[in-house]
Amino acid sequence: MIHLPNQNKLKIGIIFNFQASWMGGVIYILNVIKILNFLNDEEKPEIILFYNPDLKKFVDQISYPYLQAVEWNFPNIYNGYIKSWLTGKNVFIKDIIKRYELNGLYPLHDYPVKTITSTKLVSWYADLQHEYYPEFFSRKKIIERTLRIKFILKNSGDLVVSSQAVMNDFEKFFGLRKGIKVHIFHFVSVVDDFSELDIKKIREKYELPQKYYMISNQFHKHKNHKVLLDAMVKLKNKGLNIHMAMTGRFPDATHSPYMQELHSIINEHKLHPQISLLGIIPRNEQLLLMKHSQAVLQPSLFEGWSTVIEDAISVQVPVVASNLPVNIEQLGPDGVYFEPHNSDELTAILANYPERNLNDLFYEDYFLRVKEAAHILMKIIT
Repeated sequence: MIHLPNQNKLKIGIIFNFQASWMGGVIYILNVIKILNFLNDEEKPEIILFYNPDLKKFVDQISYPYLQAVEWNFPNIYNGYIKSWLTGKNVFIKDIIKRYELNGLYPLHDYPVKTITSTKLVSWYADLQHEYYPEFFSRKKIIERTLRIKFILKNSGDLVVSSQAVMNDFEKFFGLRKGIKVHIFHFVSVVDDFSELDIKKIREKYELPQKYYMISNQFHKHKNHKVLLDAMVKLKNKGLNIHMAMTGRFPDATHSPYMQELHSIINEHKLHPQISLLGIIPRNEQLLLMKHSQAVLQPSLFEGWSTVIEDAISVQVPVVASNLPVNIEQLGPDGVYFEPHNSDELTAILANYPERNLNDLFYEDYFLRVKEAAHILMKIIT
């Protein structure tokens, strides 16, 4: 048995085992740890981070005073489930809870069998996007997601979801057994200090005008960049030119049909001078650009809980978002909404959007929000 120093502190295991390309999951875990920095020192738990070696570069970015990072060889999902069923033990976590004295372990994605342990095991699932947009997933991926969810719901005692909207989806598509506790934990973005950056120099670096709108989504079809371009075309036809700065990972496929569609609209309507496709940029520069934008635009067709909206809230930037129930849950009356397939609605909003006063505050105090989230998380996972 491995014993960590300072036995008076709670000991939390954090599982960091995602594909490096899934930035939503990566940012989620980084923020789960970062928010704990906002607790008083005596409240801070010790964290043992069990990480997939592919995520080492992200682990190196974490600053937390009571952190032990442990490279862990997690089994392949299919082999892991088969071996778990044959042995009756969850091989994804068996050695972790055997070797380490933990008060809690989070977040479990794979729960093929029930586990009897004094460690509180808490599952998490981001969203049920595949139920609404199966066309965005391969048949194999849909089967994998469905089975993972069914075994979580069958074997887990505690499940964290990111919103009431996601909880409603679980009830709708799968049902929730009486023995499972479902916790809604609203993800909060932690914003590192970027005060040393000069906005004028960063705008010049990326060749941006003084006024622009910010979009920070990966270029997946469900992120719905197309409605933004359609609105820009209609605004241009009215003699109104706005600028959009888009950050986010481009598709891995060299000839992405979605990117071809977007570039076709840009080329046909000569929108190049009004659009900056920036790709992935340093997070501190992204947040600075966001903070000084006219507004953040979030046109998604589906979200479980939007990291981009949380970023905007943390840096006090107004948001124009698609009218998804989860976006409305997240922003409430502070958001401006449009139907995500209706570019006319978005065009009307942007045509009359007021010039922003950078000193205006739109949301509650950042430090209070993050500290409250840290306390909620600790109550859930210990």
